[in-house]
Amino acid sequence: MQEPEFTETTAKETTIPDINNQTGSITKLQPPLQSQEQWMKYGKQVSGFLGTFPDYAGKFFNQYRQPIVTVGLIVTTVVAVKVLLAVLDSLNDIPLVAPTFELIGIAYSAWFIYRYLLKASSRQELTSEISTLKSQVLGKKS
Repeated sequence: MQEPEFTETTAKETTIPDINNQTGSITKLQPPLQSQEQWMKYGKQVSGFLGTFPDYAGKFFNQYRQPIVTVGLIVTTVVAVKVLLAVLDSLNDIPLVAPTFELIGIAYSAWFIYRYLLKASSRQELTSEISTLKSQVLGKKS
């Protein structure tokens, strides 16, 4: 008795050996119509969702605009700080850059103390500049 031969099938048809036929031929069966209908149903559901998604997204953004902007600003700030620290860390690895930055910082601190903190009149000037800057940033008059 000869074994039935199996051939490769495509996704559209299923092959099974015909047991009643002694010649060993293979009969081809059509795929069930129900699975195609299920896929069409799922396709319509996905298409309907994707069609209305921009409306849902727009309503969501309009309703929660302030919290979304706040979270976005916080995330942007965290990323910017991490990038700044990475750049400064890489600059500190270059020879003579770290001591140069320290000297510049010491010189600026000495100038700031001499310019603004030694005399009472210069301290008043500094407080007025700080209050002006604060009113510009916060939008309030002091």
